[in-house]
Amino acid sequence: MKRDTNGILAGLSGNVLVLGAVSFLNDAASEMIYPLLPVFLTAVLGAGPAALGIIEGIAESTASLLKLASGYYSDRVRRRRGWVISGYLLSNLTRPMIGLAVTWPGVLVLRFFDRIGKGVRTSPRDALIAESVTPAFHGKAFGFHRAADHAGAIPGPLLATALLAFGQFDLKTVFLLSIVPGLLAVAVLSAGVRETPDASRASASRQKLHIAQAWREMPPTLRRFTAILFLFTLGNSTDAFLLLKAQRLGVSVAMIPMLWVALHVVKSGSSIPGGIVSDRMGRKGVIVAGWGVYGATYAGFVWADAAWQAWALFILYGLYFGLTESAEKALIADLAPSNLRGSAFGLYHLMLGIGALPASLLFGWIWQSWGDAAAFGMGAGLAFAAGLLLIGLPLRRAAENSPGS
Repeated sequence: MKRDTNGILAGLSGNVLVLGAVSFLNDAASEMIYPLLPVFLTAVLGAGPAALGIIEGIAESTASLLKLASGYYSDRVRRRRGWVISGYLLSNLTRPMIGLAVTWPGVLVLRFFDRIGKGVRTSPRDALIAESVTPAFHGKAFGFHRAADHAGAIPGPLLATALLAFGQFDLKTVFLLSIVPGLLAVAVLSAGVRETPDASRASASRQKLHIAQAWREMPPTLRRFTAILFLFTLGNSTDAFLLLKAQRLGVSVAMIPMLWVALHVVKSGSSIPGGIVSDRMGRKGVIVAGWGVYGATYAGFVWADAAWQAWALFILYGLYFGLTESAEKALIADLAPSNLRGSAFGLYHLMLGIGALPASLLFGWIWQSWGDAAAFGMGAGLAFAAGLLLIGLPLRRAAENSPGS
């Protein structure tokens, strides 16, 4: 494998660089819509917090169920690339059509198909990233990918703001125009990503493991980690609620995209350092620290009563992503047998997803019934509890992978 020995790209392969560029473009397209979606649903379509929770919970849970299946089948057929391309294509054809919706159930249907695309591509893509670098660079590779993904969220909202403020476009037109960077992402992906041969994966494919067998062959430590992750996820509702809270704290609709930009600047800037630290100092401590930052952020929203506090808390929230996203994925790559990496990432994303629906539904219901302080307090408590459980979990890697957790 070719290695760049100069600076930030050292240890990263061509596949990692291309997938980073694809995620940058795809997120630019997505973030022309997502930070404005709560406003669109509530102000234009007349939906409330409960409807927002239903839409995001069902969308994310759908994606996660498919992430399990796509990861497993990409292990069986020994191919990742086709899954990744088809998933990005489906999302970028359906997501802009939200601009044509006239009711919130219409938005739900389109988000459902958008998330099908995400479910098809994500686990095979993560397995491809893990297979494209040596284990010593797992954290850095996932950190680079997440940094590029979050960096894409910077031009997206900026472009949306420019179109709204200076181009005098309405929200629906802005949503439709997001198809341009989305299709560019698919073109870059189709031209640049290659399959990565893996003898162990080929051997597993010939064994034709069923999905239940794949689950039984997962190391116990990996299964325990995903169970703790599920507990954390129950308090990790859709970020749309944070945007809605920021608006109620006094952040204007015109500045909501800028708040989203600030969040993603921090996410992007902290992702590579977070991944590198997890490579050098261990995954568990970095993840626990990130979950602690999450809990502190949600606790802060319980007491926040001014717009400037929303800005400060969103910046703190960005550090949570930088500390956890790359470290969690690198830990999955460390713990999983190489012949079951796609399935392991599918299991990881499944735990995130099956917690997403009750998390968003519960958060929306508590907000509507008892107020936002109770909802944010619940999220903070579950994050702190999951962190304590993870501290007590001994981590043991798959034998073929390098040390460092």
